[in-house]
Amino acid sequence: MDGDEVVKKLFGGIDLTWKKVIISAVIVAIYTALVAIIPIFKYTSFYTIAVTFEVWILFGIIIIMNSKSNKDSALKCFVFFLISQPLIYLIQVPFSNLGWGLFGYYQYWFIWTLLCLPMGYIGYYMKKDKWWGYLILLPMILFLGESYGAYLSDFMFSYPRYLLISLFCIITMIIYPLYIFNNKKIRLVGVIISILIILAITVNNIINPPVYKTTLALSDYGYKFDDTYKVKFTDKKYGSVNIVYYSEFDEYLVEANFKRGGKAILQITSPDNSTKEFIIDIKRNTYDIKER
Repeated sequence: MDGDEVVKKLFGGIDLTWKKVIISAVIVAIYTALVAIIPIFKYTSFYTIAVTFEVWILFGIIIIMNSKSNKDSALKCFVFFLISQPLIYLIQVPFSNLGWGLFGYYQYWFIWTLLCLPMGYIGYYMKKDKWWGYLILLPMILFLGESYGAYLSDFMFSYPRYLLISLFCIITMIIYPLYIFNNKKIRLVGVIISILIILAITVNNIINPPVYKTTLALSDYGYKFDDTYKVKFTDKKYGSVNIVYYSEFDEYLVEANFKRGGKAILQITSPDNSTKEFIIDIKRNTYDIKER
């Protein structure tokens, strides 16, 4: 069975029994919980399934496309999420510092689980192969486009992290209109819209590359300096730094414009040419710093 046949089977060729829905929900929950628990997966494409919707949209569409009626679609989507989401948190409880308090985050996902009933019911109308069926799909395409923009930015900043989820968003944005609909005009227009969104977001990210702007907490080390000192990264690929006076704190701080993730070495040189170094572990929206 080639790739095309596999995708066609996923989008309408599965005999989706209740047993398969329940077993799939359990398997997906175990996988997601393990990804959330194992530290190596944090800040990677694999971890996104534990915190965002992109892969869950795929699961929902697969259920919808293999259901037998609106009611069947609504109930199976609802049960799949009703089983998988709390099970993800339950598995994590013994490994989390929050313990049972971890379930405080489930409230958000429970609301979306309830929304699976109307979304599954309405989503089934995509199988009618009409233009208004594409309008049901379009919000998901737009959401995936927004996600692609965010992940592409993360990928550019933290290469090669987030490459897989960026590609996942691109592929699903094109596959959905191609394999959900049989009408050639709907498929063509749907693919063109997806490609235009992808191109626009890609160009925007290239023109406006990601930059993480922050001030570095060097004062935590009791280190004092003023604008007579010089500051720089030993490797300029990580971005730029400069010393700025903040009147509200009556203190000089180091402003950083990080351009990529990784471990950078920051040097601060005094007027008498003595140098102090700090190692900065840069991530997309945070950093760790320690004196070298």
